[in-house]
Amino acid sequence: MSVNKHRTSLKDLAKELGVSIATVSRALRNSPEIGKDMQEKVKELARKLNYRPNPFAQSLRMDAPKIIGVVVPNLLTHYYAAVLDGIEEEASRAGYSVISANSHEDFQAEARAIDNFISMHVEGIVACLAQSTTDYSHFEEIAQMGIPLVFFGRTYNTDKFSSVTANGDEAAQLATQHLIDNGSRRIAFIGGPNHLDMVKRRKHGYLEALRENRIPIERELVSCDSIDFDVALRNTTRLLQSPNRPDAILAFNDIISFAAFTAVKNMGLCIPDDVAIIGFTDDAHAEYVTPRLSAIVDQSQLMGQTACQLLLKGIAGDRTIYKKIVPQKLVIRDTSIKKMQ
Repeated sequence: MSVNKHRTSLKDLAKELGVSIATVSRALRNSPEIGKDMQEKVKELARKLNYRPNPFAQSLRMDAPKIIGVVVPNLLTHYYAAVLDGIEEEASRAGYSVISANSHEDFQAEARAIDNFISMHVEGIVACLAQSTTDYSHFEEIAQMGIPLVFFGRTYNTDKFSSVTANGDEAAQLATQHLIDNGSRRIAFIGGPNHLDMVKRRKHGYLEALRENRIPIERELVSCDSIDFDVALRNTTRLLQSPNRPDAILAFNDIISFAAFTAVKNMGLCIPDDVAIIGFTDDAHAEYVTPRLSAIVDQSQLMGQTACQLLLKGIAGDRTIYKKIVPQKLVIRDTSIKKMQ
């Protein structure tokens, strides 16, 4: 007889019985939507597999607070912290509490967080995809259970799930045009994984600016890889060591922006005259480096507030699929204006 080495979940019971997680959850709660026979089957299997509801969730349900779950890829960055702050502010106004989880850019951690939220009986979930997520079945399960879900930043199936995104394509095109207007011609794009919709949008805007200015697109100047400081540092250094190095860089996010900034400095090159830089990053960090970083800045707190507003609509029964865009701002500082010869 094998020993069950992990805590039995609703998902395990559903898989064993060949029914949905929603059916199992309702059966355990004696929902009149589920027949008595199925209720007994579910409860018998729960006893057999030693299923134990999350005690934290039980204590929450006794006092009946209103809880929403939020999962983000990296809580250490200012962007995600500011989004979470916006969510908490809006949730608090509506009488909700927030439980957050950090996926650390890992699919498995993200899926576990979603499973935990389901066990806690949260009333809705706000999520931003981990960079390694290419399997979205855990989000499809949420839809099957009727739990409201809103994506922000990095999204999935925006025809099925409400989303809040930035105008990354327009912002990237504007930033690339600024670099061109200030004398740059070999502009590199340092991005994240190509499957992320956020990467696609920003890369599209960069490419559109090159096309409009009849500047040849050079594949070697586009480096889309893991969102990781060391990886971005290595890739940027490789580009800068090439015989015909880039004279400007558009960087996908704050981690990649500061990796590129460090790579240029390490090479002993001058910013912006040798290599100009614009990064997608937050305002505060961009101000505190030398030279000060030109940046495409998110209205991240507003993005969090907007995502929470949409989630609360869903919790209240609104089944409309919303696609909200929170504009970004291009803030010009010292790293992007070359001394024109």
